[in-house]
Amino acid sequence: MKAKRKSIAIDMDNVIADIEEQAIIWYERDFGVRIKREAMHGIPEADAFPNKQAVYNYVHAPGFFRTAPVVPGAVEALQKLMINFEVYIVSAAMEFPLSLYEKREWLSEHFSFISWRNIVFCGDKSVIDTDYLIDDHPKNLDFCRGKAIMFTAGHNRNHHQHTRVNNWAEAATLMEQELSIQG
Repeated sequence: MKAKRKSIAIDMDNVIADIEEQAIIWYERDFGVRIKREAMHGIPEADAFPNKQAVYNYVHAPGFFRTAPVVPGAVEALQKLMINFEVYIVSAAMEFPLSLYEKREWLSEHFSFISWRNIVFCGDKSVIDTDYLIDDHPKNLDFCRGKAIMFTAGHNRNHHQHTRVNNWAEAATLMEQELSIQG
């Protein structure tokens, strides 16, 4: 009998979809000012922008989530992880209801190899019961039932309570190590 594969829930925003970069691109388009990513280090995303209302407006604007860039290395890493793990994409998309369709379309374009059965749009990630959760928000990781893995984003750089990965190369290496521990 084949052993059950371990499961990984992977967040979308700032983990596979580069929402920080998308906000920077849209802000420059609208205000002619390019915000440096370093300006986001250690503070909430919106606080890095002179017009704090702009980011709020963006996450409620048509097209924002649909046209976000992919986080470098995410596609290749998830394809590799799917060989040994059951991979789920989990997004608290209910916070931004307009994003539901856009996120589904974005996943179809960039991660078409992930079945719709492995996509979970929810309001509260505490209902997720996977062996691992890779997320950028401590609020989601704090209630993780499995092993919590923090994916570095500007806003979480001052949080140190979870295992951290800075990019998809590090995440893939960590998950390979987890496989070897499982033996």
